[in-house]
Amino acid sequence: AFNFNTMEINKSNLLRVANAIQRKNFFLKNIKKLVFWAEAESYCENYDDDFLDIEQEIPKELSPLEKYFENHLEGPGIWKWLHYFDIYHRHFKKFIGQEVNILEVGIYSGGSLGMWKEYFGPRCHIYGIDIEPACKCYEDNQTTVLIGDQEDRNFWKKAKNAIPPVDIIIDDGGHMPNQQKVTLEETLPHIKPGGVYICEDIHGDDNSFSAYATGYVRHLNKFDLERFTKFQRSIHSMHFYPFITVIEKHGTRPDKFVSSKRGTLWQPFFKEGA
Repeated sequence: AFNFNTMEINKSNLLRVANAIQRKNFFLKNIKKLVFWAEAESYCENYDDDFLDIEQEIPKELSPLEKYFENHLEGPGIWKWLHYFDIYHRHFKKFIGQEVNILEVGIYSGGSLGMWKEYFGPRCHIYGIDIEPACKCYEDNQTTVLIGDQEDRNFWKKAKNAIPPVDIIIDDGGHMPNQQKVTLEETLPHIKPGGVYICEDIHGDDNSFSAYATGYVRHLNKFDLERFTKFQRSIHSMHFYPFITVIEKHGTRPDKFVSSKRGTLWQPFFKEGA
């Protein structure tokens, strides 16, 4: 507490007052967020739906990627959650047949490299990142492999000098939250306008990377009528799926939010007490 009757008014003391007020406001704002977060947790835990017990009648058509996976019975291994394929196709189909640069973190047995080449076509080039030196064997005229630790920021500095700006990043690496965090921070600015970032295998409702990624949403929703933040000018949208987060960049960067009206007939504002 501060005694303004006896306290010497100087710059140092004013800063202490300002910092105390700022800390109090920060605490109160985040307590409110915590309450909403707890309410969301409770809602999801107790969620029910009128349609959950109804048998699904809409037939599911396999995406090209899932068809490739189901027919891939021999050769280099591919290990994926099946629901990923629809997510890939939803966000990647605009790149099919285009000249596209892909960065894949974690190439393991190399099976996904062939899948991407088949899906995107001969104009794609894949830059694979893995910590295992043996993965260099996957290099060919469409594939460049760099060996390094995705959690090492110095490695990423060197890698970004060797890799041109990319259209797609797929993080299927070590799956540990700090590895995912470092990879996102180091590579998101390296994605071209209109590009897509995917982080896979975000497992568990207490996952630290999941908490980190939702922090991005707060900045995506910053509200300033005069201008976008740099983050908002770059990032178009974020999408959350089971075990997977997708970030898409603007193709054409906007300068500000615009809320427009059309039409001539408008309901009057409700008056207080009406």
